[in-house]
Amino acid sequence: MQPDRTAELSALLDRRILILDGAMGTMIQQRRLSESDFRGAPACGLAGHAHDLKGDNDLLSITQPDVVRAIHDAYFEAGADIVETNTFSATSIAQADYGLAARAHELNRAAAAVARESADRWTARTPDRPRFVAGALGPTNRTASISPDVHDPAARNVTFDELAVAYHDAAQGLVEGGVDLLLVETVIDTLNAKAALFGIATLFDELGARLPLIVSGTITDASGRTLSGQTPEAFWNSVMHAEPLSVGLNCALGAALMRPYLEELAHVADTYVSCYPNAGLPNPMSETGYDETPAETARLIADFAGSGFVNLVGGCCGTTPAHVRAIAEAVASIAPRKVARRAALRAAA
Repeated sequence: MQPDRTAELSALLDRRILILDGAMGTMIQQRRLSESDFRGAPACGLAGHAHDLKGDNDLLSITQPDVVRAIHDAYFEAGADIVETNTFSATSIAQADYGLAARAHELNRAAAAVARESADRWTARTPDRPRFVAGALGPTNRTASISPDVHDPAARNVTFDELAVAYHDAAQGLVEGGVDLLLVETVIDTLNAKAALFGIATLFDELGARLPLIVSGTITDASGRTLSGQTPEAFWNSVMHAEPLSVGLNCALGAALMRPYLEELAHVADTYVSCYPNAGLPNPMSETGYDETPAETARLIADFAGSGFVNLVGGCCGTTPAHVRAIAEAVASIAPRKVARRAALRAAA
């Protein structure tokens, strides 16, 4: 387990706006990998696996680690301070679709190790600019508070306890692989996120130590709410008990439509705020699936920074190293958001 780097990260976030990487999935898709690429060498034990595996990007940390490592390197070279592990769907619940639920822990540990090696190598090149690894924990493909059946609103296909166990297992693999922090991201159902936070808290209790946390929600439409119906303020109130190092928004609407919701979150949160939007709205005719150029994304995020909304920025779906480089350049001279600490807010109330 890595040492707790909360103090180091906090000092950096107070000093300048830190840069998160861009989309892992977008970069993998550009490689146009085949089914055999996803299965990897015979030593990976997947040659005779009964399910199709093409599209299981998380698996590549085991079967094609050089591909994943090269993507991390590209983002670090573009200016990222933090890269996410290739584990967005690496819970046992999500991996069940590929018949790989039993290998979820292994996927997380391997992905963390690949990212750790890249981060350490870049830190060694520039010791005055340390690089970090965030262990990514995505929303899974099931929701604890939303029915999968339009004809039965009470139906559920997953329980809180099942989610908590799956997230605990994934987080344990990430910690064993050497991540610096854990990132519960793309939260569409806050009950899923609370299960993740419970699983993580249980793990920290078992270890007798903890790592920094980032929690990032997703506003899914122009109503300004998550898929499970929460406003940014309600989302913050639901997760603040975990005392995350940072809270923020990612994915979904893209930066142009995200602004009022990010402003609302920045107004109420008494911790650092992150933002890593998609490269605009989806466009299946585009090469990356999204239309926004690096310059456009960077301009919008620079506005967030100049308005005092953010401490950590990067890109989500459709963003590339070119987007991250443009974002890093655009915010380099802008001061980070000043954080009103919890004690001060409570005293004022």
